[in-house]
Amino acid sequence: MASLTILSTTKPSSLLSSTLSSTSPQEFKFPAKSQRPFSSTVKFRAKPFKACAFPSNNNDNGEKDDCFSTRRSLLVCISTLPFLFGLHEFLEDLSAKALQSDTNTYMLIKEEVRKVVSKGKAAGVLRLVFHDAGTFEMDGNSGGMNGSIVYELERPENAGLKKSLKILDKAKGEVDAIQQVSWADMIAVAGAEAVSVCGGPTIPVQLGRLDSLEPDAEGKLPRESLDAPGLKQNFKRKGLSTQELVALSGAHTLGSKGFGSPFVFDNSYYKILLEKPWKSSGGMSSMIGLPSDHALVEDDECLRWIKKYADNQNMFFDDFKNAYIKLVNSGARWKSL
Repeated sequence: MASLTILSTTKPSSLLSSTLSSTSPQEFKFPAKSQRPFSSTVKFRAKPFKACAFPSNNNDNGEKDDCFSTRRSLLVCISTLPFLFGLHEFLEDLSAKALQSDTNTYMLIKEEVRKVVSKGKAAGVLRLVFHDAGTFEMDGNSGGMNGSIVYELERPENAGLKKSLKILDKAKGEVDAIQQVSWADMIAVAGAEAVSVCGGPTIPVQLGRLDSLEPDAEGKLPRESLDAPGLKQNFKRKGLSTQELVALSGAHTLGSKGFGSPFVFDNSYYKILLEKPWKSSGGMSSMIGLPSDHALVEDDECLRWIKKYADNQNMFFDDFKNAYIKLVNSGARWKSL
């Protein structure tokens, strides 16, 4: 997102065309996302069983007794129980295996990401997440976390992201050699690990996203020049609240825009926003942040959350984690069992 584009200072480099062509979503055989444990919905509706020593053809009222049919229905139900219980166990086993496969792949992705994403590279990787997922629009359910960023690297707002994608390409190659994974999943997990590497919260990421085969529409990321009302409206179209806007903006604590250490994920962003150093006449202080950052602290609703996060880092971590999960699930197309 443009309001989140301050995370990386790298310059554009050539895109690995061989990487993109070799990781077509059509080739992915990534295991489906985990399902809830199967529970049987079969219901037996046999008539109440009538006690009878030996049924006669007619009852006292001259009506045909249905004791035979009732007993026959019950016998049929009983005879099918072993099959039904077997199916239940089979589906539960299938679901458990899919869940275990997801878990193994998730741990493999995390392991390979940790090998290539250092604290110095974390800001660019996290920015990659925002620019892939940030195209989501609720109206039309378009864009979102779908790996389309691999087709959008030449856009001005994505300058510098080729290097971040190249970093992840190495890790993805190692994972694909064992279990193919989508770019959408790879980027989502990598962003969470980038936060963790720098001391931020641990963020669980569900797997199973499908990759897009084409770029998302242009002009969906919020511009750096937007004021607070414009930012809030843009995020609202993405299904994100003002609180989530402010929480996600805290990612700007990473990078080289002056919000604390560029390699530490903490709540320094909010503390420095409250100081408004850009209004100072002293040298580099005027270079801290972007217009969109400065706008947040001038808005009463945003300011309320900025103060909360400046005072309580644990609250910021919790809210950032939840907002991040929501962001990387936005617009995602999922594989099914």
